[in-house]
Amino acid sequence: MGFWNLKELKLNEFRPGIFSKIESGANLTMAVMVIDSNKEGSPHNHPFDQCGIVLEGEIEMTVGEGKKLLAIMETYFIPAGTPHNWKTLALSAKILDVVAKQSV
Repeated sequence: MGFWNLKELKLNEFRPGIFSKIESGANLTMAVMVIDSNKEGSPHNHPFDQCGIVLEGEIEMTVGEGKKLLAIMETYFIPAGTPHNWKTLALSAKILDVVAKQSV
């Protein structure tokens, strides 16, 4: 697609309570996600870097040993191989997430 208007972007239900739109190329994936309140991911890691920014609401991110409740315009960076997880609390979160794919 190439261009998104984040104010008008239509999201699809990815999992219950998680809505997303993904654009993926050969080396990079960009996703906008809206995550309902009181949702939690599963701890995991992967062999590629990941980063993102909170667009609306708040989300608690755990990266390695660090944990932080992120609000609007705050960012996260997850180095390849680092265990991480996320959780929404009383507020939902809208995030822009970017993943670098593993080199082949």
